[in-house]
Amino acid sequence: MKIAQVAPLWEQVPPPNYGGIELVVSRLTDELVRRGHEVTLFASGDSQTLARLAAIYPRALRLDSDVKEYAVYEMLELSQAYQQAAEFDIIHSHVGIAALALASLVSTPSVHTLHGNFTKDNINVYSHHQKQAYVSISNAQRQINLNYVATVYNGIQLTDYPFIAQPKEPPYLAFLGRFSPEKGPHQAIAIAKQTGWRLKMAGKVDAADSKFFEQEIAPQIDGQQIEYLGEINHTAKAELLGNAAITLFPISWQEPFGLVMIESMATGTPVIAINLGSVPEVIVQGQTGFICQNYEEMAAMIPAALKLNRHTCREHVKNKFSVTQMVDGYEAVYKQIIKNRINLNGYIHAAKVRQ
Repeated sequence: MKIAQVAPLWEQVPPPNYGGIELVVSRLTDELVRRGHEVTLFASGDSQTLARLAAIYPRALRLDSDVKEYAVYEMLELSQAYQQAAEFDIIHSHVGIAALALASLVSTPSVHTLHGNFTKDNINVYSHHQKQAYVSISNAQRQINLNYVATVYNGIQLTDYPFIAQPKEPPYLAFLGRFSPEKGPHQAIAIAKQTGWRLKMAGKVDAADSKFFEQEIAPQIDGQQIEYLGEINHTAKAELLGNAAITLFPISWQEPFGLVMIESMATGTPVIAINLGSVPEVIVQGQTGFICQNYEEMAAMIPAALKLNRHTCREHVKNKFSVTQMVDGYEAVYKQIIKNRINLNGYIHAAKVRQ
């Protein structure tokens, strides 16, 4: 198949540090190439890929202080992709609502992976384009009525996450993610302080969350019990998660997937999380972690989580959240959509002949 992958321009593909969507796009794109597909990746010019790279801007926009209007470059990227639509069998968009209008104007079919949540505003756009083909990344994500072709869970390459059989001494809890209220870093700190555990935290602070970080997080970082590592690269991320006794996932929003959970379990480290969004689809209760109703329960489950088998955590990721399974899922989606389009075109042609 000739496949176009359209990635966000905010981070490079794959991201050097934090960037869930771009990591997924990278693993998907490269595996499709390995399977013999002809893939074009629309992404920032500093991206690294086995596919043909089509770049509208030379580097990730987050790294360029001169860029003030991200949407301008996103529209340029989409314009380029859809102007070349006839070259592809299918266009796979990872950029959300921005692609929907253009996708409806070309004969080449598109599929849209929903990487984020629905909002009271974007629901209006999705509903207007209800019949386009969508892939959810968890069943919990399906909160409005759309043409869902499949749920395809995000996948990671297990070799990127060395297994660590025993957590590092002295033991610590880990938090990895954006430092935003919905990700719950302040709740992770509260759990650590309540239980007396050390907590190591890492992740980026977006401009929109800088005030929250300065007011709620920074004053509690002492470098001893509460340690902030900043925005770390992949190697440091795997070490942080793998050497931890437990990873905390104290979210307060409907998490679409939560890549951190499978990254942690891949290294062997169980996860304690709040029961929102995709969490029950990712964690096996009492085997790879614990799904809790509140933060007090999260703190109370730490002793039980310490007894979980770390090999079981890794096997769970291997069996359910590998790159192989993810790409198998997307290949099936592409074939189904292309087949449906061919059948539809044949039906339309036959109807015209009868007229």
